[in-house]
Amino acid sequence: QVRLVESGGGLVQAGGSLRLSCAASGRTFSNYAMGWFRQAPGKEREFVTAISWSGGSTYYADSVKGRFTISRDNAKNRVYLQMNSLKPEDTAVYYCAAGRSWELNASSRTPDEYDYWGQGTQVTVSS
Repeated sequence: QVRLVESGGGLVQAGGSLRLSCAASGRTFSNYAMGWFRQAPGKEREFVTAISWSGGSTYYADSVKGRFTISRDNAKNRVYLQMNSLKPEDTAVYYCAAGRSWELNASSRTPDEYDYWGQGTQVTVSS
């Protein structure tokens, strides 16, 4: 079992930045690839970014590429999401998730690839 707790969400103006953090406890954190997803009201949960167990591989959704950066610190059992140049369309609840494998694969962009989820943190970007 892996417990995930997100933090760092809030209200920010368009063009601003936020840094989300996800703290993991339970099983060995470095055994898991990690992902961030988001869900806006009335929309399905969508992939944002993912990182392999070592941090050596990352995937990004086209909508956030160049603006968001995922990173992890296995010694601290944490994964981070640095979000810059935020847009109103980035408004959503952001979730971190622990994947079923160490490395990223073709399914890493889908929620089904992840077994453990945090409770989410709200990010609101005002125009």
